[in-house]
Amino acid sequence: MRKYIIPVLSLVFFCLNANSQKKGTINNNTLFDTYIQSALQLWKTPGMSVVVVKDGNVVFKKGYGVTEMGKPDAFTTSTLSICASTTKAMTAVCMGMLVDEGKVSWTDKVSDIYPQLKLYDNYANSELTVKDLFTHNTGLGNADWLWVEGYPLDTIIQKMRLIKPAYSFRSSFIYQNLMYMIAGEVIHKVSGKTWDEFIKERLFTPLGMQHTYPNYVASVNEPSHITPHFYYGDSVVKPITYIDNKGIDAAGGVWSCADDINKWVMFMLDSTKINGKPLLKPETYAFLFKPQSMVTTSEFYPTAKLTKPHWTTYGLGWFQEDYRGKMVNFHTGSLDGAVAICGLINDEHFGIYIFGNLDHTELRHALMYKAMDLWVFGDDKNDWSTDMYKMYKGLRDTARKHEADFEAKRILNTKPSLALKEYAGNYSNELFGNAEIVYKNDSLALKFPNNINVGLSHWHYDTFLGKFEHEWFGKDWLTFALDASGKVAYFNFLGMEYDKK
Repeated sequence: MRKYIIPVLSLVFFCLNANSQKKGTINNNTLFDTYIQSALQLWKTPGMSVVVVKDGNVVFKKGYGVTEMGKPDAFTTSTLSICASTTKAMTAVCMGMLVDEGKVSWTDKVSDIYPQLKLYDNYANSELTVKDLFTHNTGLGNADWLWVEGYPLDTIIQKMRLIKPAYSFRSSFIYQNLMYMIAGEVIHKVSGKTWDEFIKERLFTPLGMQHTYPNYVASVNEPSHITPHFYYGDSVVKPITYIDNKGIDAAGGVWSCADDINKWVMFMLDSTKINGKPLLKPETYAFLFKPQSMVTTSEFYPTAKLTKPHWTTYGLGWFQEDYRGKMVNFHTGSLDGAVAICGLINDEHFGIYIFGNLDHTELRHALMYKAMDLWVFGDDKNDWSTDMYKMYKGLRDTARKHEADFEAKRILNTKPSLALKEYAGNYSNELFGNAEIVYKNDSLALKFPNNINVGLSHWHYDTFLGKFEHEWFGKDWLTFALDASGKVAYFNFLGMEYDKK
């Protein structure tokens, strides 16, 4: 009879364990749901959708709040929102497919495939590989103003030869979008299909992501979209106009929803398998998550002040760090008025994806770590929402103090060197193109391409305070410089120098 004791005990243990897991899952869902609802109020975030995946199953999925403040439409799991830079990992998978097909190699020189790209640094231009397009360490600084100004992609590519290196090739790390835009063009050149066509045909369709689109225009017939919002001060949140920036699709153009994006998360946790068959070879899948660059910028994400990772690296479309002894692959997405975040603990078959409709609501980070605590580490002790809210509020308060200190140095009762109309005219920057200073109704305004307008008010001497018509763009001080003859030579704004024509 003794031989039956072990099987019986095993069966009892299995049943108890199964019941415990079921109870724990329900408890996690309740805890997380309650936590999110409270956190949304603290961060004043109008709406969000959240999906959590564990061990190949969706264990939590829910929408919260509204798509637009003041309107009744709910932010549901079918509401489309901006993936933004979480798109980058999708572009890396697309390139991985072409690598597996032998059409391209990670070590191929970009100059051999896409000679249209010319970089300022001849060495970088000749040595740039396909892999380098994904790792933010090519020496290129952040030149996103090019696509903010609305230049078409081919013009942006032509202008990249004018971007002076911010550091030597592969020696540091500066996050930027332009190289991912080039990656999309390489995919087009190698596959014969545009990036938009390729990602839809080769990724979204096989995954059954029928409500995921490579850009906003492709998604317009969907019934529910978010409206972006911006935080004014610490208490006022307002809807803002969505600006559809062209050309950034491969770097941050995808729109999706919680109902669809969970398929992407499970796909990445299950070594890119679709119906049991991997879409990528094992070595290619592993290469996506292999650390490629050290993130040398101290605390690239301020949340690191609280989570205290020992290291931060970048793979192919993924930031990487340690959290409670586990390797986390994650990436945020941010465009004006909307955010996303995707976080994976691959070894624990855990993933989370969050969409939100408030500019840089770092509640996304708080919820990512909270979900990891609940589903991976089995505890509820960390109040990341409260702690991160206090930290980010402190950072905002510090920034405001610096701004107030600067403003206190204003010299009152001064006048511009010239009559206002003398500052008016056309100006140009070799890299960023044309701008115009307009004189009208005894005041000045600055006009950039893509309908970007800046009101100017006199500050002191030849410096003016510039406030963007799109309030969420912020403000900066514009300073005119005169030449030896006393005429305007150029102005400086946002660190960009524009010469008068």
